[in-house]
Amino acid sequence: MKRILNFMQNSKVKSGMILVLLLLLYTYICAFNYVQAVSYDISNSVFRLHVIANSNSNEDQNLKYKVRDALLTYMNKLCENINSKEEAISMAYEHKADFENIALEVIHQEGFDYPVNINIGNFEFPTKTYGDISFPAGMYDALRVEIGNASGKNWWCVMFPSLCFIDISSGIVQDDSKTLLEDTMSEESYNIVSDNSKFTIKFKFKILELFSKKTVTTAKH
Repeated sequence: MKRILNFMQNSKVKSGMILVLLLLLYTYICAFNYVQAVSYDISNSVFRLHVIANSNSNEDQNLKYKVRDALLTYMNKLCENINSKEEAISMAYEHKADFENIALEVIHQEGFDYPVNINIGNFEFPTKTYGDISFPAGMYDALRVEIGNASGKNWWCVMFPSLCFIDISSGIVQDDSKTLLEDTMSEESYNIVSDNSKFTIKFKFKILELFSKKTVTTAKH
């Protein structure tokens, strides 16, 4: 023990330990600042759609998808000429009542009487993949559609740029949507979310998840 204490008291050892600690602190600060900048850029570039089912029963889950399909059909018409996230959010506010009425119409047609709650705001999302584009966990602006008790599994997509698909698992993001997404993001951010990323980019993606402010659960369909 005495040898260890003497070793620790050595001035060169102390200097070395201080340098190591400073290097670790510097690395952490750089990583944290990188995550904050890239996460903000990614989340600030998209506007998402979030549909929550009444429950996890088969009937309520099927109803969720039917409501989703009707909303996507209407949404795709509205978003044809939208070129910015700000326009998409403005459109969502302007047609908020229409989204609610469309959802209610489908619900009633299917024989249910659930209420619908529409919210536009900043919400927490898990890591999610849309076709060949992925987004890290974090806070994103979104149009949230809550059906009934809203205690069932969720469904997500991106309203702007339009990355929504009826079948997410087999979807491929259209080139014009990718171009619009690339135009709204920095090159670094786009490389992280795009499927063409190499190992170094994937590593950065993991850093984004590791340094997320909050732990978010795995996405559910």
